Order: sequence, then structure tokens, then C-alpha cells
Amino acid sequence: MNGLLVETVTPGSISDEMGVEPGDRLLAVNNHPLRDIIDYSYHTAVADELLLEVAKPDGEVWELEIEREPGEPLGLTFPAPEPARCRNNCVFCFVHQLPRGLRKPLYVKDEDYRLSFLNGNYVTLANLKAPELARIIDQRLSPLYISVHATNPALRERLLGRPGIPPILDQLRELAAARISMHTQVVLCPGLNDGLELERTVDDLAGLYPAVQSLAVVPLGLTRHRGRLPQLTPVDTDYARAFVTTWGPRAKAVKKRLGEPFLFLADEFYLKGGVPFPPLREYGDLPQIENGVGMVPLFQRDAAQVLRTARPVGDLRVTVVTGVSAVGFVGVFLAGLEERTGARIVPLAVKNRLFGESVTVSGLVAGNDIMAALEGVEIGAGLLVPDVMLKEGEGLFLDDVSLEELQGRLGRPVLTFDGTPRGCYRALRQMARLGAGNSVPASP
Repeated sequence: MNGLLVETVTPGSISDEMGVEPGDRLLAVNNHPLRDIIDYSYHTAVADELLLEVAKPDGEVWELEIEREPGEPLGLTFPAPEPARCRNNCVFCFVHQLPRGLRKPLYVKDEDYRLSFLNGNYVTLANLKAPELARIIDQRLSPLYISVHATNPALRERLLGRPGIPPILDQLRELAAARISMHTQVVLCPGLNDGLELERTVDDLAGLYPAVQSLAVVPLGLTRHRGRLPQLTPVDTDYARAFVTTWGPRAKAVKKRLGEPFLFLADEFYLKGGVPFPPLREYGDLPQIENGVGMVPLFQRDAAQVLRTARPVGDLRVTVVTGVSAVGFVGVFLAGLEERTGARIVPLAVKNRLFGESVTVSGLVAGNDIMAALEGVEIGAGLLVPDVMLKEGEGLFLDDVSLEELQGRLGRPVLTFDGTPRGCYRALRQMARLGAGNSVPASP
């Protein structure tokens, strides 16, 4: 049956009072059939007098007339839409480089403009059909997050591993003409879409500002599980240093021309190249932070704020897990936190055995790799783990090791924190309370 399956109904809400229950299906709003939660949000946002068509599990269909206060929620939630699958065969695709034996969802490649709008997922628009483009414009699904990689059509087809895709600039111009805002990215592959090709891409996208609001350049990620995949050149220390030296000033020049920050280099270039970061103000309102752009400068600013207010926690030794690329700036913060709190705080940079040691980000650290790194290490009162290493809501690492399993194998408490300096400090205070026999969570 079409429509949206009702997942939850808020007690006391309008829908609850009208008899809507989990398991019902919402078929239409004001005679508009619902394809997904975007339709629901769109059609319930434009009117306060609503006609809902609801199908009960036994097949009975109700029509509910609702009058509500402006903006009053209906109290319904629905499952996330099943994503459209990606049909590209990108030469740098990370999913193609995963080892066997991981959770099945990790092998799913999505390419869905709806998830770009709803969640900020990057899409290439290579499978976007005319009716979908028309819907984006009609319902003003903005902003969108778009993987461009190159504006040269032939090169883009090579990078995406798929001939006959729509020219990206034509799509972007049509969206820009409809005043759809876009954030874009280039996954940089040395020798393919850098150099003159990157100059062309940057110029083309900057020419569409302000509809194209930002462009992030991020390095490709290569694991040790490439098998028969195309040979690609990694971004090493020398390349990263030279890239920042060249493109840092160009990003400033683009900012001067447009009047706002537009071109951003991923933090990984600065970390790998050992190059100082730009001031946080150069990142604007951090439009690409979820893409690994500006996270380190933001962390450093927040760390300074935490260190100004941190207080002693008593005699305590803890170990803090981090990825290899983060241990430098995280270690500086932890040293300052030691001085302020009196605790002994040891950073542990975990080498990635699951994907290969060239993968250094914290978010791809596996549970068994943590165990291997802890062999022979005195962890102290317990272990602090940033939650970016875990599947949200499930407490599982990428290799399906659970927090409970890790804690059982260590024989010490394992606490997670939100990956910020403030989150780390809170977890440290909570560990101190556990050590004192008090399991009450630390206050904010």
C-alpha cells in the first residue's frame, strides 16, 4: 500500500486525539498522495486546515478533518525512506574497498536526492530524472549537497565510472536558476582531477555563487582492500603540504572575489601535511564541517574554553582513544586538561588494522583494533571512547564489537563521549565519580 507507515504517535497530540495509531498508513494530505516524508512535511506546512486520509491495518480508510493552531505539530513520525541505490562505479568509492564480514548496511551505496535534502548526504545527481528535478524545484528542496568531483564532462564520467551521465553544470545551472542552494564537494584524486582540472572546477562552481554556497576539497581514502580496483595515487605528506601551500592562498583569493568564504580544504590535508590551520574565522559559518572541514580549528577553540573552566577531579588515570590523525591536537588538549584537573590522561592513537594503516581517521577505528592497541598498556581507571567510532544508538564498532564486549575484555569501565573537548571533560568527571563508587552521570 502507498502512503507513509505511522511509526509513533505523540501522546496527547492532535493525531492521538483523532485516533491515529502506530501501524496506520497516512495516504494523503488535502488530497495530495504522499510518496515520502518530504511530501508530508511540504503539504502539512502550507495549511492549518487539513484533511488526512488514513488507512487502518484492517483496510478501513478514515478521513480526518483537522483544524490546528499555526505551526502546531500533528505528532506523527515515520520510518526513514528506503534510499535509492547508487549505480555509479566511482574509481575512489570507499564502499568498494571494504573488507568482508562487516554489517550489511555498510555495503549499501545510496544516491538519493531526498537524503541529500533531509540528512545532508552527498549525491552526484547522475541518476536524477526530469520529474525528480522538477520536484526539487517545485517543493524547493534546499539546500542540496552535491558531489561534483570535476566539471569536465569526460573526466567526470571517468571518475564516476559511468558513461552517458547528465552534464553536471547543466544540472547545477538549472537548480541555481530556481534559487536552490547547494553545497558541493570534490574528492581529490592526485593525477586525475587536481591541477588544471581542479582550477576549472573551482572556477565553474564559483561562477554559480551564491546558489552554490560552498565547495570542499577532500582527499580520497584508500584502504588495503582494493584488490582489482583501479590503481590510484594516495595523498601523502609531501602532496598534502604542497597542496595546502598552493590552494590555501587560492581559497583566500576566491573569498576576496566573492566576498565570503567559498573554497575549503579538508582538515586532513593540514594534518597530513603538518601545515598550520587557518583561523576559525576563515571557515565562515562552517558549512562543510560534517565533511571534515573546520573540525580541528573548532576543536581547538572549544578546547581553550574548556581549559579555562576545568577543575580538579582527584587522583585518577584514564586512557583516551583516538585515531592516528587526531592524536596531535587531541594530545595537546589532554595535556592541558591534565594540568587543570590533576588527572593522568593518556591518549592512545589506534592504528587501523581493519582498513589498513593509511586510514587514520577516528571514525573508522574498529573495536578489535582498540583491543590490539591496548595489549600490554595500563589503561588506569577506565577507557574513554569518542562516540564517532560507534554506530549511533547501538553501541557497536564497525567490526560489530560492542561496548559491553570491550568493557568485559578489559575489566575496566568504558565510557563514550561526544567527541568535543567539553564531552571529554564530562566523561573524565564521570570516570572520577565511578572511581569513587558513585555511578551518577556527570552534570553538563
